[in-house]
Amino acid sequence: MIERPDRTPLPRDFFNRPVLEVAPDLLGRTLLRRTAEGTIELRLTEVEAYAGDIDPGSHAYRGRTARNDVMFGPPGHAYVYFTYGMWHCLNLVCGPEGRASGVLLRAGEIQEGQDQVRRRRFSARNDRELAKGPARLATGLDVDRSLNGTDVCRGGDAPLSVLMGTPPPSDQVRNGPRTGVGGDGAPHPWRFWIDGDPTVSPYRAHTPRRRAT
Repeated sequence: MIERPDRTPLPRDFFNRPVLEVAPDLLGRTLLRRTAEGTIELRLTEVEAYAGDIDPGSHAYRGRTARNDVMFGPPGHAYVYFTYGMWHCLNLVCGPEGRASGVLLRAGEIQEGQDQVRRRRFSARNDRELAKGPARLATGLDVDRSLNGTDVCRGGDAPLSVLMGTPPPSDQVRNGPRTGVGGDGAPHPWRFWIDGDPTVSPYRAHTPRRRAT
C-alpha cells in the first residue's frame, strides 16, 4: 500500500533552523502553487542551501540590498530573483530573522496540475523534465517577482504553501557541490537530492562567462 503524502502545512518553526538542516529536510515535501487556472502540486526532489554572509555563493554574502531584502526577513517566505535577464528562481527563506539564508528549489516531480505546467513548459520532452532545474520549476509554476516575499506558512488561499509530503529515507538523500557556483563557494557540498529520482537535474560545474570583445 502506497502511503499518501501528509497534507499538513509546514509550520514556521520548520524554517526557523540553520539552512543546512532545512535544505535536506525539504526533500519529499509538497510545494503547493495556486494560480487562476488551478492548483499545482510538486514533490521536491532537489535543493541547494545558501548561507548568507558566510557563503560566497549567496546573494546576501556582501550584505543587504533591495534585491535580497526578503532573505533578511522572517523565515518561511519566498525569495524570488530574476537571473540572466530571462529566468526566475524560487527560494525559501530560513534561519532566524536578520541572518540571511535560503534554499533554492532546484527540481521536483509535478503530481497535480500537469496540464497547466505543460502549457508553460511546452519544450519539455516528457513530464520528468517539467520542473527539472530551477528556471524550469519557476516557469512551470508561473513564479515571478510578484511572489517575492510571499508567506508560505500562511495557509488558506496563499499562492504558495509547503506541505509535509513524504520525505525519503535518509539513506536515499545525497549531497554534493552546488550547480554553477564558482569561486570560494564552489567546494561547499550544499546541493541535496533524492538518489535515483529521474526529475533531478544534471550537475554542471561553474563556467566563467567571457566578456564580449
